[in-house]
Amino acid sequence: MLIDFYQLGGTSPEQVIASIAGKLLSEGGRLLIVAQDEALLAKLDRVLWDQGDTSFLPHGVAGGVDDARQPLLLSTSPDAPNLARNMLIADGEWREAALSYDRAFYLFDGATLEAARLAWKLLAGREGVERRYWAQSDGKWVKKA
Repeated sequence: MLIDFYQLGGTSPEQVIASIAGKLLSEGGRLLIVAQDEALLAKLDRVLWDQGDTSFLPHGVAGGVDDARQPLLLSTSPDAPNLARNMLIADGEWREAALSYDRAFYLFDGATLEAARLAWKLLAGREGVERRYWAQSDGKWVKKA
């Protein structure tokens, strides 16, 4: 399984999430976006509705009758009723459940940097886990490790 660590810098988390989600959708993938804060999920819900020229990224908020049909699902739970094989952790709080997915995206910022460092260390050497670390440089994502 692949875990991409994204250290947020000049780009808003919502923009990064929309970019990752859009790319996965274009490849036919499904994504579970997880955060404990329901206000953050509500904000993401609004952002995903309005993606400029691309209009909107099809998604839902977990707890609805159509959860299984949603290509993107926003949730406080790491369970994926939409059968996503990709999980995005939007709040900087590592969840071991991410290891049950094919790929995980772990977004963190200065406030959650120590938690990200700990997760990076705990995942080192784990069988079947590949880690990548990305940071922004001059507005572009650069692979640092």
